Amino acid sequence: MSEEVNEKTLLAREELAGHYKSIINLLGEDVDREGLLKTPERVAKAMQFLTKGYHEDPAAVLRGAMFKEEDYKQMVIVKDIDIFSYCEHHMALMYDMKVTVAYVPNGKVIGLSKIARIADMVSKRLQLQERIGTDIAEIMQEITGSDDVAVLIEGCHSCMTARGIKKTAAKTLTTTFTGRFKTDASLQMRVMMQ
Repeated sequence: MSEEVNEKTLLAREELAGHYKSIINLLGEDVDREGLLKTPERVAKAMQFLTKGYHEDPAAVLRGAMFKEEDYKQMVIVKDIDIFSYCEHHMALMYDMKVTVAYVPNGKVIGLSKIARIADMVSKRLQLQERIGTDIAEIMQEITGSDDVAVLIEGCHSCMTARGIKKTAAKTLTTTFTGRFKTDASLQMRVMMQ
């Protein structure tokens, strides 16, 4: 990380901490209470980490992770990728999320750990579960050159489990299908059965 980025990050953290101090005060707490003295700074630092996806470049993350593999034309599936995110509607935690990503190579394959990195990167933004799937699919298409990508995500949303309707067992499943996954029911079923 360059000094300029560090300086910018530190200035943003200081400003965020000031806002969190105001929020704590508006909630009716004593911001000068011992247990809360460093909370604004800790929350600011945590939020910068939890939203670092805004500052990550997929091309940089994936540099050197593409491999020519002309002969492999079968589906590649990486499943049970753990992620979490914050929904953009309530800034509530989306948790216990499992992502499955499948694609059919088109002349090159991607390093498998990079698929998990893509999922992690797009989850580190204020998001919708649906958009996480779309973002992953679009990056996979761009990087691999394959039109055929499927993304399944299952997760819990604290805006449903801890507030609002309070349905603690509710899970949300979203699918994003592109290319042949969109039109070929047998391909869809192979991914869904994983």
